[in-house]
Parts: sequence; structure tokens; C-alpha cells
Amino acid sequence: MTNTEYYKTLVVGAIIGASITILAFYMLKPQNHTVTPKTNFAVVDTYKGCDIVQWTDNQMATYKYFLDCSK
Repeated sequence: MTNTEYYKTLVVGAIIGASITILAFYMLKPQNHTVTPKTNFAVVDTYKGCDIVQWTDNQMATYKYFLDCSK
């Protein structure tokens, strides 16, 4: 075995070892975090048994309000 073959084998082995180690850490990371979805709607008040819903478009700083009487 020549010197270049030895170094080539050593580099390939290091790459494979690092890949397996990274994959193991990725597979073992905890999955307990919860993601709360963001919504564009929020109930801000009630009026005569109906909910007043605030709606916003995230691209603009404007709010729209409407009544939700589906109860």
C-alpha cells in the first residue's frame, strides 16, 4: 500500500465516520417541541351573542372586523 492510498483510505474513512456521527445526532435529537400555528384571525369581543373577529393581512398594517354568528 502506497502513501497516497493510505491517505485516501484515511480521508474516506473520516468522511464516512463524520457522516454517521452527524446522522446519529440528527436521529437522536428530542422531538418534544410544540409549534403553535400563527393565525390571521382573533376573537376580540362579543356583540349580541356573536363574536367580533379581527382579521389582518400580515403584509399590511390594517385590520378588518366582522361578526361570526355561527353559534
